[in-house]
Amino acid sequence: MYRYDTYDQTLVDERVAQFRDQMRRYLEGKISDEEFLPLRVQNGLYVQRYAPMLRIAIPYGMLASYQLRKLGEIAARYDRGYGHFTTRTNLQLNWPKLEDVPDILADLASVQMHAIQTSGNDIRNTTTDQFSGIAGDEDVDPRPWCELIRQWSTFHPEFAYLPRKFKIAVTGAEEDRAAIQVHDVGLRFWRNEDGDVRVKVLVGGGLGRTPMIGAVICDDLPWQHLLTYLEAILRVYNQYGRRDNKFKARIKILVKALGIDEFRRRTEAEWAHLKDGPQTLTDEAISAVAGHFVEPPRRDVTEDAIQAYERLRGENRTFARFVTNNVTDHKVPGYKAVTLSLKRHDHSPGDVTSEDMAAVADLADEFSYGELRVTHEQNLVLTDVPVDRMEELWQRLETLGMANPTVGTLADLICCPGGDYCSLANAKSIPVAQEIQQRFEDLDFLYDLGPLELNISGCMNACGHHHVGHIGILGVDKKGEEYYQISLGGSQGNESSLGKILGPSFYREDVTNVIDKLLKVYVGERTPDETFLDTYRRIGLKPFKEHVYA
Repeated sequence: MYRYDTYDQTLVDERVAQFRDQMRRYLEGKISDEEFLPLRVQNGLYVQRYAPMLRIAIPYGMLASYQLRKLGEIAARYDRGYGHFTTRTNLQLNWPKLEDVPDILADLASVQMHAIQTSGNDIRNTTTDQFSGIAGDEDVDPRPWCELIRQWSTFHPEFAYLPRKFKIAVTGAEEDRAAIQVHDVGLRFWRNEDGDVRVKVLVGGGLGRTPMIGAVICDDLPWQHLLTYLEAILRVYNQYGRRDNKFKARIKILVKALGIDEFRRRTEAEWAHLKDGPQTLTDEAISAVAGHFVEPPRRDVTEDAIQAYERLRGENRTFARFVTNNVTDHKVPGYKAVTLSLKRHDHSPGDVTSEDMAAVADLADEFSYGELRVTHEQNLVLTDVPVDRMEELWQRLETLGMANPTVGTLADLICCPGGDYCSLANAKSIPVAQEIQQRFEDLDFLYDLGPLELNISGCMNACGHHHVGHIGILGVDKKGEEYYQISLGGSQGNESSLGKILGPSFYREDVTNVIDKLLKVYVGERTPDETFLDTYRRIGLKPFKEHVYA
């Protein structure tokens, strides 16, 4: 994975020193709240419902074991002993003290981490496929391209004060695991018949108050022009995006207003000034970055070891369930990627304690060459586990409570912090998530349901991505009371779609029963081998609505 050079480290260290001085002056009353606001958001510091919140960047979801270990130490020393992984693969601390934040940033800098551009109207953390570099269906490894985007976008002087926040997602695989269609810009890297890398560029996707699926602005961009084309898109947005109304300020609103053809025309006109300029990428530039993403020193796994692994899977039902749901095929024979579930009943979805961070860091060192990934679904991944050590890893994960064989099922739900923490939330998310997990915890039932994505957001900002859940739950406020709106049919993959609202919202105590009714309709209506999403797309909303509101 990428390691800082002297320039990177100096930049981050200087930012820490700068913010330390800004914090000192703020606490001494020499800087007003209004003046401090843009300074703190540039460093990922929010003021939440009960306490400050610090959002720490995890670029394109990649973590080294020593970085995760440091995050655990920080959570124990400066917070309440846990952190929360988000759908943008960042980590949030929900209870730091204001005066401690400069020290936290200094500790982060010591392990090549920061909180820069995790908030504010700038280019946020770029996200990608959690299996990048190891997936069998991958045409192009997106990690070097993500790193180039990170370097280009960090402290870009022209894009520090955009009309609103800006999010980029990247994939290089046949199956879109990065949800590129619901981002401000989505990038799909592919190879043409000659083996040359090309880029399909989508623009204008996004969730929140006005959810939209992105449109293709260019489907055959030569890789050399990636940064100049992105810059052209950002320039058009920066010039024409609305600044008079923050609810209409995202690029999706501009694309919708202009139409994709006119937006493309303006982008191409802007690009004419940038194409073939200094930011045009070269083979040398790509090789320099790609050199950071080298293959780990994997040892050979014998065919006998692979067969023994398959026998154990056939003989041990509990182990087999873990493998089926939490283990993903690897491009290298004899290796697998293992997803560690952070969806336990005694924790909020995506939360992990300091002790568990240290334990997982140890597992990464022991089983996966010191590397981890954070997933969009708020889980962790060990990317390079040899199958002859899978049983041992599974047993260790059982002890930690992270071997829940439920990845990809209803129990693997996505959930934002909601009203328990966030000052923007209309309703609580975590209690609803826990009630659903407790009601539907029977593994046989979960497996019978098949793949099912349930996403929960506490407000229209859609941090829980409820719009693209097969079942989406949105917290709404009605005269000071918490209600929940249900949507069906969302999807974030190759055939992305936005869920449709079922009907009037429900009291909190009714939500789990509503989910039960929806599942009964699915079970009763499905044909063999149909998933929930398949059944919904075949029969539509009406049968679900009739049963729930009968």
